[in-house]
Amino acid sequence: MKTGILFFLMLSFSLLNAQEREQEVLSFAEYLAYVKRYHPVARQADIHLERGEAELLRARGGFDPKIEVDYARKEFKGTEYYDLLNSTFKIPTWYGLELKAGFEQNDGVFLNPQRTVPPEGLFSAGVSVAVGEGMFINERMASLRAARAFREQTVAERDLMVNQVLFEAAAAYFDWLEVYNELEIYEDFVENALIRFRGVKRNAEIGEVAAIDTVEAKISLQDRTLQLEQARVELMKQRLRVSNFLWLQNNVPVELQPHMIPDRDLAGEVNTALDITAAGGSLEGHPKLRALRAKLRALEIDRRLKSNKLLPEVNLEYNFITPDADDFATYHTTNYKAGLRVNFPLFLRKERGELRLAEFKLQDAGLELELSEREIENKIEALTRELESYQTQILMIDEIVDNYNRMLSAEERRFSFGESSLFLINNRENKLIEARLKQIELFTKYLYARAGLFQSLGTNPDDL
Repeated sequence: MKTGILFFLMLSFSLLNAQEREQEVLSFAEYLAYVKRYHPVARQADIHLERGEAELLRARGGFDPKIEVDYARKEFKGTEYYDLLNSTFKIPTWYGLELKAGFEQNDGVFLNPQRTVPPEGLFSAGVSVAVGEGMFINERMASLRAARAFREQTVAERDLMVNQVLFEAAAAYFDWLEVYNELEIYEDFVENALIRFRGVKRNAEIGEVAAIDTVEAKISLQDRTLQLEQARVELMKQRLRVSNFLWLQNNVPVELQPHMIPDRDLAGEVNTALDITAAGGSLEGHPKLRALRAKLRALEIDRRLKSNKLLPEVNLEYNFITPDADDFATYHTTNYKAGLRVNFPLFLRKERGELRLAEFKLQDAGLELELSEREIENKIEALTRELESYQTQILMIDEIVDNYNRMLSAEERRFSFGESSLFLINNRENKLIEARLKQIELFTKYLYARAGLFQSLGTNPDDL
């Protein structure tokens, strides 16, 4: 990007008269580059992406090793009732397996016999495993997989947000260009009307034409001047609309100055900046479809988790125990601590209800994906045909404008020979103005269709 553009954009804080400055073109590609880099919505999209990373980090925390320490002591009237210390180190793993290591040291007059351990304490090492519910999928595993799907979804949604703001910014630029071109048309025809009025007035003063012709020439001049003034007001409004998308670092808004003008030779630059070939002609990488597929994967994970809850909860635990953790020979199968816990609801109404709800959500998301894919395909096809039609219409209107120009020139020659009237010239000129305005309108519609195709493909250019 040119540093000169940034300089001119920041001249809104200058005390110089903007009307006296040399005009500077704000190219379409540079404009979109500023939007993508500094617009608040684009930056919000990056925050949305960081949220997905934070969700993934939180889910990974379910597999973090943990240290647990449980200490309790009771002493009353000089008697130590109990002094209990139980510490555990746990390492959760992927498939319902948890590695454990612990140390237990208890003492006291009224100590529960099952807490009795050697004076130097008792070490343990073992595993806890779920052999029913939670063996192949559990809350920790489901959360991590869902977080990965959510991260992919946030990436796709970020691309959608950026694509949308670029489309809206492009639309504002196109409207700005349309009004600017209309303003130039009115400026040209105001100049023509002024020259014609002066000529008719001079001829009326020497008696070559009727005085009433000066009234008609003046009305034409006033009408053109009124149209020019209306175009200036509309240009000011569109310039402010474009300014809504222009920001600098640290969220500093920028107001587009009157000496900045749009790029009139825009057709080639639009094709380059809004590069629809980046999508590769396939909807596989469309951000909306990517987001829906990621959502579908997350719902499938949730359905599997709900289905797994129909199994009985069976947890097995086995620990070797020894008073001397440094001596491996003291670890023996005759010294152990084991347990079994079983939990199974008899009717499973809650679990079956949750599974059905998860299946309904999955079906709904699947239908939404199919519908969205079909809608995007049809929209792309319609816009492609619309672009082809506008290209044909533009060629036709260009020829029409050329013919109206020839008609006006011929009428002006006839008028100079006294063979025509001011009414006929104004009529020819009005037709030419209408044709040129239609020419601008069709070109703007072509640009809108091009931007619409860019939006439909969900493209997020990396080179802006």
